[in-house]
Amino acid sequence: MAMRQKQGAGAVTSPLIRRPIQRQFAIFLLPTFACFCIGFLWPFLQGIYLSFHSFTTTRDTTFVGLGNYVKAFGDAGFRQAFLYTALVAGVSLVLINVLAFFVAYALTRGIRGSNLFRGVFFVPNLIGGIVLGYIWKTLIDAVLPVSMSIRAEYGFWGMMVVLCWQQVGYMMIIYIAGLQAVPEDILEAARIDGANGWKTLWHITLPNVMPSITICVFLTLTNGFKLYDQNLVLTNGAPIRRGIGATEMMALNIAKSFSTANQRGVAQAKAVLFFILVTAISLIQLNATRRKEVQQ
Repeated sequence: MAMRQKQGAGAVTSPLIRRPIQRQFAIFLLPTFACFCIGFLWPFLQGIYLSFHSFTTTRDTTFVGLGNYVKAFGDAGFRQAFLYTALVAGVSLVLINVLAFFVAYALTRGIRGSNLFRGVFFVPNLIGGIVLGYIWKTLIDAVLPVSMSIRAEYGFWGMMVVLCWQQVGYMMIIYIAGLQAVPEDILEAARIDGANGWKTLWHITLPNVMPSITICVFLTLTNGFKLYDQNLVLTNGAPIRRGIGATEMMALNIAKSFSTANQRGVAQAKAVLFFILVTAISLIQLNATRRKEVQQ
C-alpha cells in the first residue's frame, strides 16, 4: 500500500505531467484574471481618475485637479463620519474579539452539545446585513423609550449589539481552530509545572493562538470601517445636527454625497481617501500582530 501511494505521488509530480500544465498555465489563469480586471482593477483605476474630475456621468467630466480632495477634507460631515466610524470600529473590535475568544474557549472545554452551540452561534453570520438591520431595528426600538434615530447613543449601542450578534459566531470558528491547534504536550507540561488556568491561558494559549487573533482583528477592523447596510437601516445617519448626521459612517456619507449630482467628484475623492485610510490601518495592524507571532 505504501509503495502504491509513493508511486501515485511520483506520477502527480512527474515532469511529463507538470510540463504541459506549466506551458498552458495562461489558459487556466486568463478567465480569473479577466474577471479581476473587469470587475475590480478597471473600476478602481477609473475611480481614481474620476476623483480628479467634476462629473455627472463618466463620459461628461471636467478636470479640477485636487479640488475634490480639498472639498472632501473641508467637509465637516465627512470628518464627523470618520470620527464616528473610528469609534464604531474600535469598540466593535474589542467587543467582538473578546466575546468570540471566550465563547470559543468555553466550547473547546469538552462541554456537552458544543457542536450544537457552535452552529447556533454561527447562524447569524448567514443573515444579510439589510435583513439583519431591519430585524434588530424592530426589536431595539420596541424596547427603548425612544427610537435610535432620535438618540445618538442609542444608535451607537444598537449598532454594537447588531455587529456582535452577527460577527461573534464567525470569529468564534477561527478561534476554535486556533485553540485546537495548541500543542497538547505544552499544555500538559504547564499543568505538571503547577500553572493554573489563568496562567496557562495568558502565557501559553494566547501566544499560540496569535495567528487566529491576527486574522480576527483584521476582519473585525476592516468590517467595522466598511460598514454600510446596518448603518443605513438602523439610523440612516440620524439624528441630524446642523446638517451633519450624528451616527453617519464613512461609507454612508460617501453614498449620500454621490447621490447629489454636483457632488459626485467629491464623493469619488472621499472614496479614494477611504480606501487609503482602511488600507493603511489594516497594514499597520497586520504588521503589529504578526510581530508578536514571530516573537513566540
